[in-house]
Amino acid sequence: MRCRLVASVLVVLALTGCAGQGPEPGPGTAPGTTLARDADSLSVLVFTRTTGFRHASIDDGVAAIRKLGAANGFTVEATDDPARIEAATLERFRVVVFLSTTGDPLDPAQQAALRQWVEGGGGWVGVHAAADAFYGWPWYGELVGAWFKRHPAVQQATVRVTDRDHPSTRSLPAIWSRADEWYDFRDNPRGRAQVLAVVDESSYQGGGMGDDHPVSWCHPQGRGRSWYTALGHTRQSWSEAPFLDHLLGGIRWAGGADS
Repeated sequence: MRCRLVASVLVVLALTGCAGQGPEPGPGTAPGTTLARDADSLSVLVFTRTTGFRHASIDDGVAAIRKLGAANGFTVEATDDPARIEAATLERFRVVVFLSTTGDPLDPAQQAALRQWVEGGGGWVGVHAAADAFYGWPWYGELVGAWFKRHPAVQQATVRVTDRDHPSTRSLPAIWSRADEWYDFRDNPRGRAQVLAVVDESSYQGGGMGDDHPVSWCHPQGRGRSWYTALGHTRQSWSEAPFLDHLLGGIRWAGGADS
């Protein structure tokens, strides 16, 4: 009984960390590095390199995130240059957005820099095909929460918001109907991450995960934060106000600006 109680407490602590303490410097931070995280210094780097399928909506996403920054008082830079994923650059940002990055867009040294930055307190945001990357890198699998498996055709479906308190979902309707490319994942992130929203497979054709099909989640990663949304395949998504509110809440939460 005592062992089960301790295990239950540990699971609760892991999941509440998604909504609890903010990013902070820690053992994973490089010597001499001070991550930018003052209350008024939210800064975002959008990374867009792909070595696999490249989504036509990436440019729309970059433009939309720039507009979100301008409207909400944070700076945004965008790059497809993997050389910028290194300690000296990353320390200038509170959030890095992987915007439908696919394949293996970083070399081992760049992978190590990203890991050190996140584990040391950085905020990582993954959008849509960020789950279709780095299948041979176990740490990235932990970071993203679940890897892409397959998808049916783009179609309308119903998203059920299961966490109405998180900054990325509290402005959304409880039942949200929209068109997107609905990813199945290799496994279910529930239990490792705090699930924020699911898609109702009875509302569309071709889903393969059953009654519990998460499409957005978050979790602590070391002393940093990870937030992921499977939405954002279509170009139309990036002019859709509820989706942009969803993403804005995820960016702000990942950067510790809205807990």
